[in-house]
Amino acid sequence: MTRFGYTLMTEQSGPKELVGYAADAERVGFDLLVSSDHYSPWLAAQGHASYAWSVLGAVAHATERVELMTYVTCPTVRYHPAVVAQKAATLALLSDGRFTLGLGSGENLNEHVVGHGWPAVDARQDMLVEAVEIIRALHTGEMTTYDGEYFRVDSARVWDVPEDGVPLAAAVAGPKGISRFAPLVDHLVATEPREDLVRTWDEVRTDASLPSGAGTRKIGQIPICWGPDAEEATALAHEQFRWFAGGWAVNSDLPTTAGFAGATQFVRPEDVAETVPCGPDLDAVVEAVRPFWEAGFTDVALVQVGDARQQEFLDGPAADLLERLRAAAPSTPGGTSDR
Repeated sequence: MTRFGYTLMTEQSGPKELVGYAADAERVGFDLLVSSDHYSPWLAAQGHASYAWSVLGAVAHATERVELMTYVTCPTVRYHPAVVAQKAATLALLSDGRFTLGLGSGENLNEHVVGHGWPAVDARQDMLVEAVEIIRALHTGEMTTYDGEYFRVDSARVWDVPEDGVPLAAAVAGPKGISRFAPLVDHLVATEPREDLVRTWDEVRTDASLPSGAGTRKIGQIPICWGPDAEEATALAHEQFRWFAGGWAVNSDLPTTAGFAGATQFVRPEDVAETVPCGPDLDAVVEAVRPFWEAGFTDVALVQVGDARQQEFLDGPAADLLERLRAAAPSTPGGTSDR
C-alpha cells in the first residue's frame, strides 16, 4: 500500500520539539519521517534551522519502527560527500537500517554560507553525480581514493557501515535528471505528482537492468495546514509557506530570507490556499494527496505547516487523516482503490 510520512521541518520548529513530534508521529501511525536539511529557513517568520543530522540521531533513539530519511541533503558544497557518507552510515546503524539518504543538487540559500559560490545548474548536477559515486564507494567499507573534476577523496574509509550500505534516493524534476540519476541511486524523490516522472524513472532503470516498478520507491511530499478555522489556517500558510509558490527554478538560486521575502511579496493568501489545503476539512487533504498515488508514488510525506498547531495536529486529527488516506489509496500505487 501507499505509505504516508510526516515531515520534520527544521525551519519551523526547534530541535527538541522536532524529536518530540517524531515520537508522536510514530505513535499515531505514520510510516516514515522525512527531514529537511537546511542552514537557513526560507522566510524569517519560520525562525528555525537546526542541524538535521543531530535531530535525526536523537529521533533514531526516540523511535523504533518508523523509517527515516533526509528530504533532501545536498552533498556537494556545504558538505563534502565523504562526510555525508560517514554520517549517513552512522545514522543507518543507529536506526537499525531504517534510514534512506535522500540527495539533491541543493539551494543557494543553504550552500552559499561556506563561501564557495553557487555553481550553475549543469555543474551542480555534475557535482551530484560525483558525490553519489563517492558515497556508494565509501559505503562498501573499503578504502577509497577518488579523483574527479570537483571532488577528491584521499585514502578514506568509513569504518562503521551497514553490511548492505545505505539506500540512496535522488530529487529529480525532469527527464534529464532521471537519465542521470535513475541508474545511480535506488529511489525517486519529487514534489510534483507527475506520472511522467514515475514512468520515465522505471523505463530508465529497466533499460539499465535495475529494479523498477515495485522494486523502487517514488517518494513525494505535500504541504497542508490543518487548523479548526480555515481563514486562520490560510493566514498561517501564507506567513510560513508562501515561498513554495516560487517554484524550484526560482527557489534554488535565491541566497537569503530577504530574497525570498522580496520574491513572494505579491503572493496572496488565496494563492497559497490554491495549492495548500487549509483548515479542518480532512477530505480536502485526501483529495490533495490523491494525485500522488494516481501518478504511481509509493510514499507521500505530509508537511503540517507552522509550529503553532503541530502538537494539536498530531494529538487530534492526524490518526483520522491517516485512516482516511489509507482507505482511499489503492493497494498498488498507480492503481484504483476498491474500497
